[in-house]
Amino acid sequence: MGAISIQIQEPNFEGQTKTKLGSNYMWEKQIHDESGALKTDIGPTIRSYVNDFVAKNLDNYLHIHKEIIPVIEDKIKSSQKEREEISGIQKKTRERNKRTNVYNPKLRDCRFHYNDKVTEKTQENIEASSIFITEGDSASGTITKARNANYQAVFSLRGKPLNCYKEKRKKFAENEELNLLISALGIEDDLEGLRYNNIIVATDADDDGMHIRLLMLTFFMKYYPDLIRRGHVYILQTPLFRVRNKKESRYCYSPEEKEKAIRSLKTGVEITRFKGLGEISSEEFVHFIGPEMRLDLVKIAEEESIANIMAFYMGDNTLDRQNFIRANLRSEEELEDVNI
Repeated sequence: MGAISIQIQEPNFEGQTKTKLGSNYMWEKQIHDESGALKTDIGPTIRSYVNDFVAKNLDNYLHIHKEIIPVIEDKIKSSQKEREEISGIQKKTRERNKRTNVYNPKLRDCRFHYNDKVTEKTQENIEASSIFITEGDSASGTITKARNANYQAVFSLRGKPLNCYKEKRKKFAENEELNLLISALGIEDDLEGLRYNNIIVATDADDDGMHIRLLMLTFFMKYYPDLIRRGHVYILQTPLFRVRNKKESRYCYSPEEKEKAIRSLKTGVEITRFKGLGEISSEEFVHFIGPEMRLDLVKIAEEESIANIMAFYMGDNTLDRQNFIRANLRSEEELEDVNI
């Protein structure tokens, strides 16, 4: 795998999200010819320049290092065979989904989407378009009742999704649930078809919920890292505590907020610890996914390697990871008072 860095003066971009480069030439500049007339000097296209550069240098390299030719040839044939197998699986999966599902059975869709045509009336809803990825029917039912159906959709997972880190792409391509999620997001071909501006992972604040969150982030980081790089993936914060008396209820996202609410409400205080989204009523939940919704943006720093991150958290149980777990381990009693 390699990367080529190209710098273009005054680049042009296409599409609503401005992520596709529209510039075709290495340079376009105005010059004067011999008669003094102004004309446009156009360089080679970026495609032809890169193709010529790679072809020339690869040809020179292979003439010098002939022993590597059979290795590259075997790798090309192996990759081609894998691509053909995956393409066949994905084609069958899409055909089956279209044939058996008039609608996506895991999706409760919204009215406006990120890839809709923007007008003055629809812009706000399109920018706010979101999909909540939840665990199980209980949580999805609560969010579905509480959501704004104009711009908030819900996708319900059936338990823990596939761990994509160590699985081959063929295994991922055969997974029905992940294929339904990809279809819901509209990214079967590329990210230009993305249907939601905000992809929000909404799981319970317990061990299973954290595991599901980790598996979903692994899926996005391995197969769709640009969704994270472009700022589309979030984690939903939900309150850990409800502190109330006969007059008022307050929802707290941390032990510090809980203690502050207890001091403020003073007498007759009742404290509830929420362990799952299904424990929160839809009447309460509407406040947690409304205008004051708390989201944690999933970010990858420029200097961070996705491969290294996934190897540390999802790879073999190394001494470094064991030490990390020991340093951050909490008991059941401590978890009652820690913002997970």
